[in-house]
Amino acid sequence: MKEIKSILQLYNSYKNSPEKCAIAQVVRVEESSYRREGARMLVFESGVFEGGISGGCLEGDALRRSQVAILRQQPSIVTYDTSLENEIGVGLGCNGIIDVLISPISENSSTLEMLEKCVSDRGFHIIATITDTNMEADNIPLGKSFYYDKESETLEDCKHDGLRIFLQEKIQEVLQNHKSKTYKFEKDELEVRVFIELIPPQFHLAIYGDNYDVYPILELAKLMDWDVSLVGNIQKLKKQKLQSVNNIYLKEDEARPDIDSRTAIILMAHDYKTDYANLLNLINSDSIYIASLGPRKRFDKMIAEFKANGIEFTEEELNRIYAPCGLEIGANTPEEIALSLFSEILSVLSGKKGGMLREKIGPIHERNN
Repeated sequence: MKEIKSILQLYNSYKNSPEKCAIAQVVRVEESSYRREGARMLVFESGVFEGGISGGCLEGDALRRSQVAILRQQPSIVTYDTSLENEIGVGLGCNGIIDVLISPISENSSTLEMLEKCVSDRGFHIIATITDTNMEADNIPLGKSFYYDKESETLEDCKHDGLRIFLQEKIQEVLQNHKSKTYKFEKDELEVRVFIELIPPQFHLAIYGDNYDVYPILELAKLMDWDVSLVGNIQKLKKQKLQSVNNIYLKEDEARPDIDSRTAIILMAHDYKTDYANLLNLINSDSIYIASLGPRKRFDKMIAEFKANGIEFTEEELNRIYAPCGLEIGANTPEEIALSLFSEILSVLSGKKGGMLREKIGPIHERNN
């Protein structure tokens, strides 16, 4: 989401400029690649660009090809095979095949409008893009994208009935599996490949605490472009440190953050009674990660007190509570603890174990079939 926001920011800054632009997007990856499907970069004809499709090895060539696409006003697919000799990016260790769709942005293009929709709310968004076709039909040309409207459950502007019905069915699979995927549609003589991209909302961090050790957490959240809510006594904190906090809730007020499945909660009031009350209020939320700062014996005392008061958490509820919280990386300072916390949060929200990659069996990233 951070990359999309950066692309939109650059595009909007050029709105009054006559310069034309194009978007280069990774739509297929075989074997290894630094970036996965969905990675994109916006390129202006002057060479100014934002975003990325690799670790830097392909951007230069993609930039030049984008400038050609802008000049011709014609989309194209470029395949990079970094395992071949004399290929761009060879020797960098990726050893993969990457398809990049380069699409010029015209006055009639709705691509940027679709991306604006994706950052407009915290829902999951779907964009379906034609990445290959054997027939240049007017309503389904190469590079054409369709936005999926969740309320009406239809693809906007998809005028091919067969393709629309097919994609609406496949979109449900993508939403259920929470994973982007390419599908092939065949009817009569028509063959079309479509990349159905799932764009999730940014991660949301709900912090319940107001001590100085919250500062490195706020700084790291800003770097990661996570949405942040803070609950506490704001008078205790420096105002300039709170500029990146989107939602501030006073401790004495009733209003509290909206918690969804993409929200990580950190209880760090350092006041036992406050953390106890907050945990009781948040255990039934949709968050799959609730961190309680402090040693294990503090949390064990809290659980014992809950039981004494007739409150007993289920196994599923206990599994969502991380106490002690953070990955074991030898963290001692507030900055190191913040890094430990963020690493654990990212691993949990991404469904990963959080171990060392050198001990992982198989590829780093899951491969699309």
